Amino acid sequence: MPTKKNTTASTWIDPDEAPHLDREWFERADLYEAGKLIRRGGRPKKATPKEAVNIRLDPDIVAHFRAGGPGWQSRINAALRKAAGL
Repeated sequence: MPTKKNTTASTWIDPDEAPHLDREWFERADLYEAGKLIRRGGRPKKATPKEAVNIRLDPDIVAHFRAGGPGWQSRINAALRKAAGL
């Protein structure tokens, strides 16, 4: 008859070695109320956030920028800014 392995073994961590939880840590934390997410922590909000838009581009244009790898949308944004003189 097979025997069960003990799966409750865990490594003890000294609570004195825990990271210091300062005001900044709590400001970035997710906030829940009654189990419902109220506010998600994370990156600070930008002063001028980007706007999500839909735009139709020729397939060869999209292929050119995607061939450059990750960040292709940012490169399109930079090319548009340069073309607009911004």
